[in-house]
Amino acid sequence: MGAKKILMLVGDFVEDYEAMVPYQILTMVGHTVHTVCPGKRPGDTVKTAVHDFVGDQTYVELTGHRFAINASFDGARAGEYDALCIPGGRAPEYLRLDPRVIELVQAFDKARKPIAAICHGPQILAAAGVLEGRQVIAYPACGPECTAAGGRFGEVNATASNALTDGNLVTAPAWPAHPEWMRQFLKVLGSRIEA
Repeated sequence: MGAKKILMLVGDFVEDYEAMVPYQILTMVGHTVHTVCPGKRPGDTVKTAVHDFVGDQTYVELTGHRFAINASFDGARAGEYDALCIPGGRAPEYLRLDPRVIELVQAFDKARKPIAAICHGPQILAAAGVLEGRQVIAYPACGPECTAAGGRFGEVNATASNALTDGNLVTAPAWPAHPEWMRQFLKVLGSRIEA
C-alpha cells in the first residue's frame, strides 16, 4: 500500500483551499505530490483565488496565495503516477482547452487510476469524455456540463460537505467537502492512517 506518487493539475486562479489543503493532506500521509501547470516550470507559481459565499447568487472571488509548481507539466506521464488530483476554481475552465491536459486525464482514466476532482475540476473530466454513465458531483454550476458529457449528475443528494466515489473517480462540490473528499480519495488510493 505504501506511498503513492500523485499528479496535481493546477493553473492560475485555482481555488486556494482546493489546491493547498489536498496538497498538505496527501503530503502529510506520506505521498509525493507533483504540482504541474501548462506553461509553467518547477519553481514558478500560480495565482490562487478564494471563493466564498456572502449572500450573493454565486460566490465572490478574493485574492489567494501563490501556489508553487514543483514539477514539469511537459514531462508528466500518467504511467509515472499512481493518481491524479484536479482542484477547482476558475483554472479548469481554461485548462480543459489544452489538448495535452485532455490526453493526460484520459490516460489516467483508461488505466483506471484514482482521479480526485472537486468544484469546477469535473469540467476537465467532462471535456476529456470520461464521465459517460458515471455518477459525479461538482459545483452546481458545472452540472449541465457533467450531464451533457453523459455523467449522472444530481443523482446523489449533494451538499457542500459530501463527496462521491464511482470506481476510480472521487468528486466533491466545493472546499467544505475536503474531509469527506480526501477520506474517500485516500481509501481509493489504499492509504492507511493509523493513530
